[in-house]
Amino acid sequence: MKKVLVITYYWPPCGGAGVQRCLKFVKYLSQFGIQPTVITVDENKASYPVIDETLLNEVPDNIKIYRTSTSEPFGFYKLLNRKKDIPHSAFANESKPSFLQKVSRFIRGNLFIPDARVGWNKYAYKQAKSLLQNESFDAIFISTPPHSTQLLGLRLKKEFKLPWIADIRDPWTDIFFYKSMYHLGFIKKLDAKYERTVLEQADSVLVVSESIKRIFASKSNDVNADKIQVIPNGFDEEDFNVLSSPSEDSLIITYTGTLSDDYNISSFIKALAEIIIDNPTVSIKIRFVGRVSERVLDEFKSNNLSNHIEVIKYVPHNESINYLMQSTALLLVIPDIINNEGILTGKLFEYLASRKPIIGIGPEQGDAANIINECQAGSMFNYGEFDRIKIHLNDLVAHWKQNPRLDLTKDTYKKYSRKNQAEVLSKIINK
Repeated sequence: MKKVLVITYYWPPCGGAGVQRCLKFVKYLSQFGIQPTVITVDENKASYPVIDETLLNEVPDNIKIYRTSTSEPFGFYKLLNRKKDIPHSAFANESKPSFLQKVSRFIRGNLFIPDARVGWNKYAYKQAKSLLQNESFDAIFISTPPHSTQLLGLRLKKEFKLPWIADIRDPWTDIFFYKSMYHLGFIKKLDAKYERTVLEQADSVLVVSESIKRIFASKSNDVNADKIQVIPNGFDEEDFNVLSSPSEDSLIITYTGTLSDDYNISSFIKALAEIIIDNPTVSIKIRFVGRVSERVLDEFKSNNLSNHIEVIKYVPHNESINYLMQSTALLLVIPDIINNEGILTGKLFEYLASRKPIIGIGPEQGDAANIINECQAGSMFNYGEFDRIKIHLNDLVAHWKQNPRLDLTKDTYKKYSRKNQAEVLSKIINK
């Protein structure tokens, strides 16, 4: 059995979407002849936005986990901003940032390159060096963000002459909230150099979408596009041993995860408001499971929808699945930003596995839209398509009146299982 050293910052008991990909790879790799060993951060010293203790149950018993110390600025951040929590992805917990929040972003963006978790590298390197000096490994697999961790790959590959697989889940300098970090010009150039060097030197680069592959391939003439391979996010079949149980009394549209200011659902909200007026005898509810920006919530309120929304703060992953299975339909939103065609959020694949019809808001020619169409799992609408969205919602209500269970039947989605993706990764490691 081949051995791979896995280095990842986000690992249980960290919660959220980011931890799922690496956890599921590790969970299934041994079934394909690959034995992983994991280096991660000590959960008592890490800066995790959310915690989900239940994910610890999914870590195989035979996996060695090495947890290290770290050095990060988030304690100072919380003191400066008088907040109990650290910034969430895309600053979803910082609508209309204050002056102090802007100052803290500037500090993070210019003093900690590529990101504020770069201080973990020296501890992770020390642990990796110890393991590589005393055990035989066939490859190094590093999953990010935080993208600073990929800099370890440069150092370890040079020192130990091992193949290095860079699994880069999100764009680097093209991430949609990059401008919110207020980088100085020379800092941007330095960060771009780090990104370019990682892409050039890694033996294999894994990304989650074709669009991100195109972005990375364009960064340098020395980046071989053939070594950039797409393994999208997916779903774990074992997570869906739950019966579908949609309400017969209310039509419930559920959204899970983060919904920040960049998620444009204005046309959806206005269309929904009119559908509710047109169908006074139908109970319609929009359920958010996760963090929603105040601006989005205010927009619902200004359209007289306060009594039709429910916000449930972060829940463990298994509870999130339960909410999907109790829904009539699911809302998927792609951020309204540049280069959003390649955004393939992990929730899309769990939406597919729930077998609920998806109402997508985002680029109709994007990767998410292509997968929804491929799996015949719903419809994608551009942000301003009020008329089409209203017609779709009206049809949804009409079908629900006839049968509250609108579950889908096509099984094309099964190709996106986490087990299948671990098999693809095992073949890359074997090569």
